[in-house]
Amino acid sequence: MNDISETMPAPSAPMPARAASLGLWLQQGARSAFFLRPDWRGLVPTPALLAILVLAGLSLVVLIERLQIVGPARFYWPGLMAGWMPTVATAWVCWLLVRSDGNEPGTRAPNAMALFTLQAAQMIALWLLIALLQVPLLHAGWLGPETLGRRGATVAWAVPLVWSLAALALLLWRGGHGSPALRGGAIALVCALNIVSTWADPMRLWYADEPGNAAAGAGPMRLTQELFEDQAATLDLRLAATLPQRPGVVDVYALTFAPYADEDVFLRESRMVAGVMAERFDAKGRTVQLINHRSTQREWPWATTLNLQRAIEHLARRMDREEDILFIHLTSHGAHSGSLASSFWPLTTEALTPSMLKAMLDVAGIRHRIVSVSACYSGSWIEPLAGENTLVMTAADAEHTSYGCGRGSELTYFGRAVFDEQLRSKTLSFEAAHAQARLVIEQREKQAGKNDGYSNPQIKVGEGMRRQLQRLEAQRAAAR
Repeated sequence: MNDISETMPAPSAPMPARAASLGLWLQQGARSAFFLRPDWRGLVPTPALLAILVLAGLSLVVLIERLQIVGPARFYWPGLMAGWMPTVATAWVCWLLVRSDGNEPGTRAPNAMALFTLQAAQMIALWLLIALLQVPLLHAGWLGPETLGRRGATVAWAVPLVWSLAALALLLWRGGHGSPALRGGAIALVCALNIVSTWADPMRLWYADEPGNAAAGAGPMRLTQELFEDQAATLDLRLAATLPQRPGVVDVYALTFAPYADEDVFLRESRMVAGVMAERFDAKGRTVQLINHRSTQREWPWATTLNLQRAIEHLARRMDREEDILFIHLTSHGAHSGSLASSFWPLTTEALTPSMLKAMLDVAGIRHRIVSVSACYSGSWIEPLAGENTLVMTAADAEHTSYGCGRGSELTYFGRAVFDEQLRSKTLSFEAAHAQARLVIEQREKQAGKNDGYSNPQIKVGEGMRRQLQRLEAQRAAAR
């Protein structure tokens, strides 16, 4: 009798797990993006699949960043080298949370590679969702501070980040193992690195390209010794070129200060206001622009508080401080605290405050002052700067946002109404220009759907300043 083992077939070896299709990974990634529990069965990761998902996600980021810029833009390839720390940290956390787990690929629980691969698929789903919702609204101008206010715009941009971090945290919590403290600490680390990477404003992949500004090149400013030396020389040359005062004439010396490099509207407003002051108030040759922008770094000095102080001190020596007028126009984003936003990455810049500007003017001995502040909540500048020989006018009161400071704006509503439309051709009176601009701005804000209240531009004029401005108006009228 033959042994039964000789007649029965040998048991077959278990079939090796097969890698799931790309579509299945994306399907489960989309489920996790909407906080649903993914089904790990059949999800077998491979290095090739992981590479495809990572490269697809990177390509999607490149496309989305380009679509977020309205108008011409230049690709900055070194930006591809930045921002990888959160990704590396996520890979490490995936290993940490399941490093001792014996799960086989394709079972009901993931191993470390499967967890990281599904995270990559989840990010693709999230980025696609963000692009579909955010880009059309951005191009329609509905995500800027002009429509939502500064707080609303910040919230609108923060929502996608919060959503994506919540989805990632839930995925890591469900897929990981270990004590709640271990999982919670690891997830908090990943979330913190993502937040820092997002809000620290690292290098971007695309930069807006101003028409006729090819010479400026793409990418962020490069801080080199040559640039610092050129900047110092530019400040000296611009200040030295200012004309001296004329005895018996009320000369106007003008300074524009645009410290926020990320919005081109402030650059355009600085140029426009400087032009109006030169044409209408005979400030040609007595005007200095301080601007933070890549396209002007070889032309005008940087808009830093130190350069502003030096410019004020120099113009005080040029002018007749008992007779002449110093005009200063500040244009940027503003905060409730009264500070004027300043940004020119990678240069570290200091925010200007009303008390800082007043101290500069007082130390320089400037008597007759006009200070124009085009920023949100700029009404907080009125009382600190007001005085017998001072005119202070602002784009908003201390509790409301101003309008027109987004990327789609040619000029701010305040700058356009007061300077480009009133002072350029209709009046030489700052008070009359401001009064008429208030009516125009209110109407335009209603038409644009501003939903956080009328900006309510403010003005305060000292009697000494009013008399000096009347002399200036009569002088300019006689010269026409």
